[in-house]
Amino acid sequence: MSAVVVLRKPLNTDLSGFVGLLRRLQVPHRVSEEGGDQVLWVAENLAEDVRELYQRFPEGDADFQLPAQANQAPARPSIGEQLRASKATAAVLLLCLIVAGLTGLGDNFATLSWLTFLDFRVQGEYLYFTPLAASLADGQWWRLFTPMLVHFGILHLAMNALWYWELGRRIELRQGPWSMLTLTLLFSLVSNAAQYLFGGPSLFGGLSGVLYGLLGHIWLYQWLAPNPVYRMPRGVLVMMLVWLLLCLSGLVSLLGFGQIANAAHVGGLLVGCLSGLLGGALARRKLTA
Repeated sequence: MSAVVVLRKPLNTDLSGFVGLLRRLQVPHRVSEEGGDQVLWVAENLAEDVRELYQRFPEGDADFQLPAQANQAPARPSIGEQLRASKATAAVLLLCLIVAGLTGLGDNFATLSWLTFLDFRVQGEYLYFTPLAASLADGQWWRLFTPMLVHFGILHLAMNALWYWELGRRIELRQGPWSMLTLTLLFSLVSNAAQYLFGGPSLFGGLSGVLYGLLGHIWLYQWLAPNPVYRMPRGVLVMMLVWLLLCLSGLVSLLGFGQIANAAHVGGLLVGCLSGLLGGALARRKLTA
């Protein structure tokens, strides 16, 4: 595929940071000097993406510095540098940690009842749920989204946080923090509603429905508009889909992992695939326009 010019800057403009970002993302490119300017070339199908990336990270950001020597591998960014480059993703995870502390990882029912999809009260060994319509009539609209912040146990929180960090920051780098937050809220709403509609009144929570939404979004977006940021090992997709099938089969619950919110997982995956199709189609159209 032919290369095209995406940037033309004076020689006194420092492009080293941005070139370092392209190298880290494994974007094929070359820089030449023409008529007193430095010119950046990339493959034609990546031109629009690289221009957008330069608008957001003209200096390459602190995460992505060129190595001191050509034969030296790029330094791994520190945790602080990664957090600065993924502020929205980190903010959601921070909220999850705060909620985990306030709810005692699901053991503090008094606090937990304010964040669950359905309000409830404890009477003896039973939970009595308030109808959703009554809560919404009282203005408690946050319940449609806040179950994603609730986790039951440290392992539940740790696994969901790791996957959200891995998938969320890819979307934040590729599409920006506001797109990532919007998708997170959309996937939370759909997965929570699906679990309620198909599972009935119950206690459920966690980021897993959102995770399957992020996975489906990246999967189909990358299929339609390939980009290095969204390139993941095939094994990741296979593993998460196999896990979903195992959960649907009931085997995971039989092995002692507790009740699984299967409807939330499926609902999240379906709406994520839909958003990935729409977003990828728009990105592909921009590239070919």
